[in-house]
Amino acid sequence: MKKYIGLILAMGLIAVMVAGCSNEGQVTDKEAAKENNVIKVASHMPPMTDVVEIAAEVIKDEGYEIELVQVNDNIQYNELLNNKEVDANFAQHEPFMEKFNSEKEANLVMIQKIYNAKVGFYSKEYTAIDQIPNGAKVALPSDVSNEGRALAILADQGLIKLKEGVGFDGTIKDIVENSKNLEWLSVDLLNLAEAYNEKDVALVYNYPTYIAKVGLTPKDALFLEKTIDDRFAISLVAREDNQDSDKIKALKKAMTSEKVREFLVNDHSDTLLPAF
Repeated sequence: MKKYIGLILAMGLIAVMVAGCSNEGQVTDKEAAKENNVIKVASHMPPMTDVVEIAAEVIKDEGYEIELVQVNDNIQYNELLNNKEVDANFAQHEPFMEKFNSEKEANLVMIQKIYNAKVGFYSKEYTAIDQIPNGAKVALPSDVSNEGRALAILADQGLIKLKEGVGFDGTIKDIVENSKNLEWLSVDLLNLAEAYNEKDVALVYNYPTYIAKVGLTPKDALFLEKTIDDRFAISLVAREDNQDSDKIKALKKAMTSEKVREFLVNDHSDTLLPAF
């Protein structure tokens, strides 16, 4: 009889253990399913982060959830994406991405252009181009992709002349005429706004997002970019290995939704232009 009772207790214990394992497996499956519906997107600052958050509302209808991973510099969002810690990022233009790919042997891919920022040059002291004196200091972004864009704008205004054919890819070495003997200061993009308040700096290149730190908008620029090159549109970026995934397709759809367009047009028409 004791053996019989012992056998029953043992069988019951095994059943409980099996049930526990089964329930544990079910929890894991649910967690995995939830994880599969989460899209992690790294971004930097407004209005980029705002666009991601609006897309997060839109994408709920598709059964997905966007998790915004906010960073505080222009390095982390690409590192996170390249290391597969996020699914996508939204903080850069294509030339900047290509520079990262080249330097890091990465495989990031531009998925969708979202908006073109109104970039240009600002001056605290001068209100007209002809007021800029000989030997004036000009603050340019230190990264190659943005430096080329800045120089192209200066060339378009007749302040310098670049080697024929370099377009937006020029560097200081490609300047063939500098009639005002402008002096070049290479400054990290995140620090260019601070250069605006420097006494000996006549011109500062900048984006609306960064120049807002000193209370300025593109309306305050001495001059803005005349010819827009869509390669510089702030874009949704993923990797070669996930660019065709359902997650990225759904993310692209949400970020090009009418709600995102309305936000860009209604709230930020002074600083940018939609690119989709």
